[in-house]
Amino acid sequence: MQTISDAYSRGAQALNNRADQIPPLLFRLILAYEFWEAGIKKFNGENWFAHITFPMPFNLLSNDLLWALGTWIEIIGAIALVLGLGTRIFALLLMILTVVAIGAVHWSSDWNSLAELWQGYAITDKGFGNYKLPLLYLIMFTPLLFGGAGRWSLDYIINKDNN
Repeated sequence: MQTISDAYSRGAQALNNRADQIPPLLFRLILAYEFWEAGIKKFNGENWFAHITFPMPFNLLSNDLLWALGTWIEIIGAIALVLGLGTRIFALLLMILTVVAIGAVHWSSDWNSLAELWQGYAITDKGFGNYKLPLLYLIMFTPLLFGGAGRWSLDYIINKDNN
């Protein structure tokens, strides 16, 4: 019984030793891919924000300006995430962008009960919203916002030299 416990302890310690390396890197890379893809589609496409009503205070800005801001935050944010540079700042900016997108695009405008709202927790275009992926992005950004980019990042290298 002791050998199983020892093996578990050694395995757990090996995982703990990589906790500040692998998980933040994987979050950064998958989020970078998703936001790069979205930013490049905006960069190469037409402004489909023209008919969207954005939540306050974003509705005070023109939809053309919001299109440009969204495009460049996604593109520059994706590059920063890959490098692990300014990760907390870009995590926060991309989280704000995601919350605005949920409110303006993904959240159902026609729900009368929590059961109907819950139907929007889906990846679909068949009504009731479509906020599952954006919500998952927010959850994935949370450890980056609170814990930073991890050891395999420029943030770590810069902060290591300053300490």
